[in-house]
Amino acid sequence: MSTRSTFGTVKRIGAILIAIAIVLAAGIIVGQAPAIFGIDQDPEASIVFDDQQGDGTNVTIDELTLSDGGFVVITDGSTDPIVVSEYLSSGTHENVTVELEEDDEPELFGQLTATVHQDTTEDETYAYDETDGEEDRPYLSDGFPVSDTATVTTTDDDALTDSFVVESLEIPTEATTNETIDIVAEIRNPTEFDTQQSVDFRVDGAVLEQQALELDGGETREVTFAINTTGSSPGEQTFGVYTDGDGAVEPIILEFHTEPTVDIVDADDENVTVSVAIPTDGFVAIEDNESVLGTSDELGPGEHENVTIELEESVDEDEELIATLYEGDPEEPDGAEPIEHDNETVETAFTIADVTADDESNGESDDPEADDQSDGNG
Repeated sequence: MSTRSTFGTVKRIGAILIAIAIVLAAGIIVGQAPAIFGIDQDPEASIVFDDQQGDGTNVTIDELTLSDGGFVVITDGSTDPIVVSEYLSSGTHENVTVELEEDDEPELFGQLTATVHQDTTEDETYAYDETDGEEDRPYLSDGFPVSDTATVTTTDDDALTDSFVVESLEIPTEATTNETIDIVAEIRNPTEFDTQQSVDFRVDGAVLEQQALELDGGETREVTFAINTTGSSPGEQTFGVYTDGDGAVEPIILEFHTEPTVDIVDADDENVTVSVAIPTDGFVAIEDNESVLGTSDELGPGEHENVTIELEESVDEDEELIATLYEGDPEEPDGAEPIEHDNETVETAFTIADVTADDESNGESDDPEADDQSDGNG
């Protein structure tokens, strides 16, 4: 091979290496394009929509931030919007009023949700519904539409037409999650006619109980809802009483009625059975020092007996295992959070050997006939 041929080959290889370096550098630059060239990341938004009183024709959004501009859509739980705001430019807006057309009947009462939508068509005209959701989609946060929910009530009789009025609402300021409490509302018929209407009791906007109430014209009467809090999640909740066009809400603090616990009932190399007191939706996980060996079905707030967790693999009877309470979805344990009490994780360490020894010392065995004989029944 001649020196010229060898040199030509080296030049070609060098050119190829330079080309590869350029491509790699371009890839790095493109990957950093948003930071280098100021291109926006995914659109972002936030919204604060507080409880308020109104006349049914408008609501006020306390604070709103949109990275790319857009709209606020007000709904009452149905698929169709009640009203859509005017176009809002990018940035932060305070005390934004969203109002109905002049000819529309007042209907901005009760539990309302305000959702922030983009202006993907960039024409400052809301097009989500007419494009079947293809355009002007909601802003998202963690995969969910950016929205906030508020309760809108009124004391304006003219805006209520013939609806009963909630004059007052009495609830305890706090309660536990295993008692029955009385919710007392004073309801008035503002018309001159004898009327029957329904009165709803709601928790955070969801209807839990409904009563039919008949009142003479101008009559006022107390309505009592006896509410069992068993199975409710601890923390602050909003209790409300609503008529057709009016309502009143009050906050209540629910305390979990006992300490969160997880106790081992039985265990072998295939299954672990536990008793649980859990303050929120969650599950029990059986773990070793390295991984999750099995999870229970999802558990609601409260106390649960004989919850069985199937182990995904056999374990040695002397291996230390841990039963831990988690808040979250047992189908996605990696995204769940351990439940804490007094700043400590709620968990119980055990071995199958220890559980078996405890069962034997308590006179239990895997042989029912042997148990009967030990009880003097054989």
